[in-house]
Amino acid sequence: MILLALDQISARIDGKAVLDAVDLTVRAGEVVALCGPNGAGKSSVIRVAAGLIAPTAGRVGLGADEARALSHRARAERVAYLPQERRIAWNLPAADVAALGAPFLSGEQALVRARAALQEVGAGHLADRGVAKMSGGERARVLLARALAAPAPLLLADEPIAGLDPDAQRLVLERLCARANAGQGVLVSLHDLTLAAAFADRAVVLDGGRVVADGPPLEALSPEVLKTTFGLEGRWVEAVGGPLLAARRAQ
Repeated sequence: MILLALDQISARIDGKAVLDAVDLTVRAGEVVALCGPNGAGKSSVIRVAAGLIAPTAGRVGLGADEARALSHRARAERVAYLPQERRIAWNLPAADVAALGAPFLSGEQALVRARAALQEVGAGHLADRGVAKMSGGERARVLLARALAAPAPLLLADEPIAGLDPDAQRLVLERLCARANAGQGVLVSLHDLTLAAAFADRAVVLDGGRVVADGPPLEALSPEVLKTTFGLEGRWVEAVGGPLLAARRAQ
């Protein structure tokens, strides 16, 4: 089942074109990694899908419906969103912050989901601690729990592993894969190409606001794409934990 379909999406921010005729789908049960250099349009794709940027052309489909035909509530019930920004304005307990991911459930139901999500990301012990007293990595886990607490079929995660240590990065991606295995569709933007290859079912590569490759990670991130899009001379090596990118800057 297709949960998200972007059809020929173009978009502008402050008069500047950021997306140009982007086609992209996310199906139930798969993890799709958005890859590309800085400024390629990864965050813009996710924000269009989340309804935070109105496209100038094209169609956004959520399930069988066109997104713009849905009410704000109906759209929020279908999409969970984890932004790059990790600031939290109020010093609320972590459980209360995570419960915000399920605003349409009763308070008790939302807290049950929130505490379960905190346990899932290894932050159950933080449930009653104020988020202002946490490290950046701890807050990142709380915000991931907020997204996981949402009973939505589609999960959008914008750079969820940025600034995290290697163990925490893998924990986050393992949780996203677990959600896909349970039937959710996951669209996640990643800079680490090795982790994208190890965890994603598909990779969509953006460059200059356009899709330049879409397919299984090792095919989408081919040596040619690595060179033309990322400026790397590289090849994939099989390792214990999955494919490993051996690369250097192209000369």
